[in-house]
Amino acid sequence: MLEEVEGIVQGHRDGHGFVTRDDGEADIYLPPNEMRAVLHKDRVKVRIVRSDRKGRPEGRVVEIVERSNQVIIGRLLHESGIWIVAPEDKRYGQDIMIPKAATGAARAGQVVVVELTEPPALFGQPVGRVKEVLGEIDDPGMEIEIAVRKYSVPHEFSEACMALARALPDKVRPQDKLKRVDLTDVPLVTIDGEDARDFDDAVYCEPTKIGKGRAATSGWRLLVAIADVSHYVENGSAIDIDAYDRATSVYFPRRVIPMLPEKLSNGLCSLNPEVERLCMVCDMVVSEDGEVTAYQFYPAVMWSHARFTYNEVAAILANTRGPEALKRKDRIDDLIHLHDVYRALLKSRVRRGAVDFETVETQIVCDEVGRIEKIVPRTRNDAHKLIEEAMLAANVCSADFIAQGKQAGLFRVHEGPTPEKKEVLRNYLKVTGVGLTISDDPSPGEFQAIANATKDRPDAAQIHSMLLRSMQQAIYTPINSGHFGLAFEAYTHFTSPIRRYPDLLVHRVIKSILAKTKYVLPTLPTPGEAHAKLSKRLEKNLASKVAEPGQKPRKLSADMLAWQSAGLHCSANERRADEASRDVEAWLKCKYMREHLGEEFSGVVSSVTSFGLFITLDAMYVEGLVHITELGGEYYRFDEARQELRGERTGLRYALGTRVRVQVSRVDLDGRRIDFRLVQEGEALVARALKDKGESNERAPFEQDLDSAPMGRRSRKISEPLARSPKPSAAAKTTRRAPVASKSRDKSRKNRR
Repeated sequence: MLEEVEGIVQGHRDGHGFVTRDDGEADIYLPPNEMRAVLHKDRVKVRIVRSDRKGRPEGRVVEIVERSNQVIIGRLLHESGIWIVAPEDKRYGQDIMIPKAATGAARAGQVVVVELTEPPALFGQPVGRVKEVLGEIDDPGMEIEIAVRKYSVPHEFSEACMALARALPDKVRPQDKLKRVDLTDVPLVTIDGEDARDFDDAVYCEPTKIGKGRAATSGWRLLVAIADVSHYVENGSAIDIDAYDRATSVYFPRRVIPMLPEKLSNGLCSLNPEVERLCMVCDMVVSEDGEVTAYQFYPAVMWSHARFTYNEVAAILANTRGPEALKRKDRIDDLIHLHDVYRALLKSRVRRGAVDFETVETQIVCDEVGRIEKIVPRTRNDAHKLIEEAMLAANVCSADFIAQGKQAGLFRVHEGPTPEKKEVLRNYLKVTGVGLTISDDPSPGEFQAIANATKDRPDAAQIHSMLLRSMQQAIYTPINSGHFGLAFEAYTHFTSPIRRYPDLLVHRVIKSILAKTKYVLPTLPTPGEAHAKLSKRLEKNLASKVAEPGQKPRKLSADMLAWQSAGLHCSANERRADEASRDVEAWLKCKYMREHLGEEFSGVVSSVTSFGLFITLDAMYVEGLVHITELGGEYYRFDEARQELRGERTGLRYALGTRVRVQVSRVDLDGRRIDFRLVQEGEALVARALKDKGESNERAPFEQDLDSAPMGRRSRKISEPLARSPKPSAAAKTTRRAPVASKSRDKSRKNRR
């Protein structure tokens, strides 16, 4: 009997799909004819019937176990007397039929939310009704309205949550200060971006002596005060349940979907200047070589003595007699001490070999109606790095305190690269002539050494990008296995409880250890699909680590299983927030580039695939695709190890870092895709390459595989055979991918840590 498995359908914009298996094994390919009766996110049982020409298991749907209840967002269209909704998410491969009586108040062309009333069938389209009208496609903020629904981001607080928030006080009351250290006379300050509205961390530093008598050495006392959200958000309360459901705040250009009601996030919990606020303090002693020699945690009440911006602090540190410094004379010495302790902590980072690549982050600058005015690089100055190192130090102390207290809690775990990713990286480093590689059990220092050795190369950005891609994503888990990138044996998140639920849990655990009690997680809502998907992947990774025969993974207690579930939920929702943010930024960039259709720009190859080149424009930091059919009338072979396309006739290579000039040829707003075509400089490269080869038709010196391949391919991997086809017409169909959007918030870097 052929194997049958269950899983979730993942649609693809090209009409086919995949089933992500419950057992975590390889996805099962569904051809377009199998997708006619199912939709993206349906749960199905499939029978594996064969392997397709690419070696993928191909399936046939034998049972639809459960239909997805996900609403669908799209534009309402009236065509030939029939009302349909064209889904905005192209993974839903079919238009939705809408009976006239089910259109409600919606008008043709508007963006609507649709609820299915009849699922698709082999010979019938799905039918639905308009549940909500979002507005016109060009309305300000429409891209955000679409994204929060497309990714199921909770964006409305429950009535119970809002009622509880309204009942909270407007300021710190006398009874709130009981059993707290009074730090109101300590000049703690906040340092954030210009557009920040929630301030969850404040810092203060002063010189101190470590030890006694002649043996005493110089050092610093560093205070990191964090908003005490746990004082107001009680375990298992309506606010707590809503916060857990969101798990994180979601940042969009010009708008934030907060984890907590505004009364808390921007008011009662936010460390606003010159008001009393409750906080949890990590009070550290840091030596001259950047080691934390002692620390303690305690609840306190504070008074922020100033609200600084990163640029303001950087300007003061650069010139302590400049105009910015004159406005803040009372705080100059404190900032100098913070800068001194930062430089000491930086020494410790270098000794640990922590990974620290300098990547370009961008900021989208919008006008009043939400249109992009420009996209600019966001430079990280010493003020950004100063705060980051202070937060890292407090997070490490938090992890150590929880481990020493022998209580369960969430760690921020970042594991090293998988064997597959290590092999890909080794091959890339070899063929690009870096001269360094990584060991079988690499340390973060090896990655940093490669980054340092290549920082002055023209292709440094591409090499650093490959180093980053080889690493796994960080997750929240109660099982501590260290943080590879930061080179910490134990690490957690303590410093952002206003916008991250794991930090709120860490605060509660720290308080319970101080009170000599045990923290018990509240009964939390059932995790969703994203949690289940991530859980299967992590189980598979865990199983691959069982090295010795007969060795089994240890079974977790009920308490640890509850913590693991909470960690998976928070990790999955962190990814959901990132995806929604990237989707909105991609939309905005597409709208921006529509105004530049036909214009020419210089750029660099930022990614190479078998179907073309992704180019990042120098001036705009926008990425688009030059499809392989635009590279000329010959075959290009994709070399995965070298990350390049190479022409068989000309020998012309397009690799990471290759500089090109392109024209903006097409923008697909719905698909979040930007297409470029190479202009004259590309044609000149071809002519020069042919001349260099002496007009030879000699093949590139790559090994060939004699297996058969379908005609008409415009590229192939090295292991694929040679093939020929006529030059495609200008109308040839192309394949495109959405542009990658960078993060655009100052606090995003802290969030990712």
